[in-house]
Amino acid sequence: MNTVLQYLQQRNPLLFYAGLTNFFLGIVCRALMLVDRRELMGVSLWLKPFKFFISIFILQWTMALYLGYLQFPTATRIYCIVLVTVMAIEMIAITWQASFGRLSHFNVSSPFNGALFTIMGIAIFTFTVWTAVIGTYFFVQSAPEGLPLGYWWGIRLGIVLFVVFALEGGLMAARLQHTVGAPDGGPGIPMLNWSRNHGDLRIAHFVGMHALQVLPLLGYFIWKRPFEIMIAAAVYGILAVYVFIRSLGGKPLFW
Repeated sequence: MNTVLQYLQQRNPLLFYAGLTNFFLGIVCRALMLVDRRELMGVSLWLKPFKFFISIFILQWTMALYLGYLQFPTATRIYCIVLVTVMAIEMIAITWQASFGRLSHFNVSSPFNGALFTIMGIAIFTFTVWTAVIGTYFFVQSAPEGLPLGYWWGIRLGIVLFVVFALEGGLMAARLQHTVGAPDGGPGIPMLNWSRNHGDLRIAHFVGMHALQVLPLLGYFIWKRPFEIMIAAAVYGILAVYVFIRSLGGKPLFW
């Protein structure tokens, strides 16, 4: 573990410390969930910031690891700046709105709230496009010597699925809600808060984007040959699409 942390810190200090900051801010939000009893749509005001801070921490450390393999320093540096800047904008907006007991996403109840939501959308779209761009460099560059080819292909295909299902967020933004078949805010799965009774577009969003971690892990430890991880990626992608179609039909994750 210490070796991995040292590697991340040395190879990409920007993403290392940005991720660490998000982790600690997530812990602060978790503590606030215990002392601030205010709720929004049936859950703690601080649940959403907590989930986003931890998700961004995982994303930033994941990309710090992968980007350490790339031999395109200028593209890597620009991408890291975009990633840190966009996520800072996102979390300032989410935390600000939460502190006042207001929704951050899908909130167009006033010109200010609508403008904030629009800024968040533009920022995330910009980051997603840049992730697609940086993903092309992983396809251009051959795997570094000593890395399992399945791992390298896992990174490549993980980025592809990440981008596809990140763009799915645009559908939720267009609908101004993530629940299908009912308004947002009904009974949800503990912590994740996905709808227990209706379709929820956040599930496919989550599953698809976390291909970024799942596929490289499978390629490193289990399926180390390219064709094996390609099959695994196809199966994983089909699963994410299935969950997406199921949610569009208004059906919950569990029967």
